[in-house]
Amino acid sequence: MSSFLFGGGKPKVSSEEKIAMAEFEVDTIQAMYHMLMNSCKKKCIPNDYQQPDLNKGESVCLDRCVSKFFEVTRAVSDKMQQQQQALG
Repeated sequence: MSSFLFGGGKPKVSSEEKIAMAEFEVDTIQAMYHMLMNSCKKKCIPNDYQQPDLNKGESVCLDRCVSKFFEVTRAVSDKMQQQQQALG
């Protein structure tokens, strides 16, 4: 008899667990999107905007903000993976 606990391979994931993992992933992506939008909007778009469209400065600011957000997110993720691998 081979089991996961005794070196028998990967545990089998049930359909319910797959659904729960997918829902968690969607929730995580939504939370990251909202953090990104709130952070970059607060930084780049004034509350008293006068035009319906973004001006060049706002557009450039948003582009840089989004880029930096993803760079930092990737760096943190890479660091966390390295630490997880170091732990075993």
